[in-house]
Amino acid sequence: MRRDLIRLVAAMVAAATILGGYAAFRIWEQGDRDERRHVDAIVVLGAAQYDGTPSPVFRARLEHAVALFREGYGDVLVVTGGKAEGDRTTEAAAARQFAVENGVPPTAILVEDEGRTTLESLRTVGAMLRERRSASALFVSDRAHMLRVLRIARDEGLEAYGSPTTTSPTDVTFGERFEATTHELAALAVYFLAGDAPLDPPFAGD
Repeated sequence: MRRDLIRLVAAMVAAATILGGYAAFRIWEQGDRDERRHVDAIVVLGAAQYDGTPSPVFRARLEHAVALFREGYGDVLVVTGGKAEGDRTTEAAAARQFAVENGVPPTAILVEDEGRTTLESLRTVGAMLRERRSASALFVSDRAHMLRVLRIARDEGLEAYGSPTTTSPTDVTFGERFEATTHELAALAVYFLAGDAPLDPPFAGD
């Protein structure tokens, strides 16, 4: 009986290791893939902001999204992110201000400013785009985040593509990208098992 239990535990550990390794591979594979194309909307995922000033992680996402908009990949820029405890403004408001200051017409910006998690934001974005009869979207975030973003967006019925920023502080060192990947493994597991996810972490460099 004891021997059978040990074998069962060993098999479970081996299966979890293989599954985790494959998921990590998929996170890195998707993060290294740029699927930019003309779409109905460009969606940039929120990150930390400080009294209206985007953190380095958020700024890297915004710079990439604004560049895609300027290059004509989408007619609408969707900014996302709610307000953390103690904040005076939202991530989306900081993103909108940044986009306007960098040449995006205010009339071309849609705002999702309630979500505190990736899942919350993308559910609202999905509803917003469906209401506008917009089917396709190009999502901008960090490399490690892209697999989860695209999975949720597709589960929300969107034709979703990814264009990750390559200048995020989460990519500066292997250790930082490994830390971001570890968070994503946990967040993906929670999403698949419970349909939810924890708050995104305050990445190094925020």
